[in-house]
Amino acid sequence: MSSDAAADLQRRIHAGIPLSRAMAYRITRLTDSAITVQAPLEPNVNVHGSGFAGSLYALGILTAWGLCAHLIARAGLQADLVVAEATIRYTAPVRTGICCSSAVSDADARDFLGSLAGHRRARARWRDPDRGRV
Repeated sequence: MSSDAAADLQRRIHAGIPLSRAMAYRITRLTDSAITVQAPLEPNVNVHGSGFAGSLYALGILTAWGLCAHLIARAGLQADLVVAEATIRYTAPVRTGICCSSAVSDADARDFLGSLAGHRRARARWRDPDRGRV
């Protein structure tokens, strides 16, 4: 994937979601089916000196949203992308820069895009083999 696609997606996210700029969100890797994003700890720190839970949550949502937006754009489709439901479980404090990744299998991407194209509506319900549904 070209760095232009990552830069274009990052610009779109910064323009549409100003919080992403304040978080210093940046896309560090973008492929046809995966995205990795990072944000430094400093603008996302809590009173304990670790990653603020809201920032961790927002970065996770921005990662998944970015991958969905990328898939939709690559497929030449147009859609209003909305996060309707999401959950997170915090298992340990984050004490360094924040890194978040999301990937989708070819089959799940085809199902998502096929539903969107055919029904004008789709739900991303991808699974992490180690942790269940994500």
